[in-house]
Amino acid sequence: MLGSDGLNWVERLQFQIAKDLRAMEWSQSEIAEVLGTTQSTISRQYHREAPKLHGSADEILIDDLARDISEKLDRMGPGIDLIKQRIVIEFQFEDQQPILFDKTLTGKDLGEDQTNSALLKRLEWAATRIDAEKLEIAMPAVGMNIACCAPGAMEIEDVAAFPGKLSVVSGKLRHHEKPTFGSSNTLANMLLDYRDIHGDKYAIINVSPPLRGEEVDVEVITKACEDMSWNIGYAPKGELKHSAKSLDVILDEGSFGWAPSLYILSENPLDLIDKTHRLIDKIY
Repeated sequence: MLGSDGLNWVERLQFQIAKDLRAMEWSQSEIAEVLGTTQSTISRQYHREAPKLHGSADEILIDDLARDISEKLDRMGPGIDLIKQRIVIEFQFEDQQPILFDKTLTGKDLGEDQTNSALLKRLEWAATRIDAEKLEIAMPAVGMNIACCAPGAMEIEDVAAFPGKLSVVSGKLRHHEKPTFGSSNTLANMLLDYRDIHGDKYAIINVSPPLRGEEVDVEVITKACEDMSWNIGYAPKGELKHSAKSLDVILDEGSFGWAPSLYILSENPLDLIDKTHRLIDKIY
């Protein structure tokens, strides 16, 4: 499943199942329902070839598997309700024991407590993906933090972050406590203020903007955002200005007695770290 070919396995499997079910006189809507996709997607497959895999042996294996699945689905008939699926992934490396993962997917939503626990885990995992050497140059004097929330967040207590900020020590990212809810007023307020205008982002991080002399280098930040087709907004002294566009970056240029800040927004903590690395590469 490593690399792009893993995605092609799944796409080819779905493609071939749909093709077999069409031959078994299933309707497009019935195929879409059992495969968890849309009728338009099934319709477009009529005019495409099956995705290619790197090995012809893999293509035969996937096609045989698709045939087995579609025959069993056809025996059960359309309109059946799927209650769970299992995903099994095994890696075999030379001269090493295999690594096996076996998970059940149910399609059920998490309860509130489970949602909060999952969010905290994602936040902690995201912190481990930060390239400390890359971000050290952009580490704010007040410390960096990451915050995120669930869709229904309304108050600071609904936003999770790391108590005591994040710091880089000897080239490694350090945080003394696990993330908790209600532990970062500044980031939480900025995220909630943004979500009052646009509800499409759930994670935020603060870094130090590049300077030209004693002032923020707005030009280099703007140019970087243009190069990546990102939208930039402004929050003088922490007050977010209204923007008609969904934002990727918020700049607070600071003022006398007020430190400048550069905020990056994303849909989830993991994507947020990737966006942050990309921006740092552009502006420093």
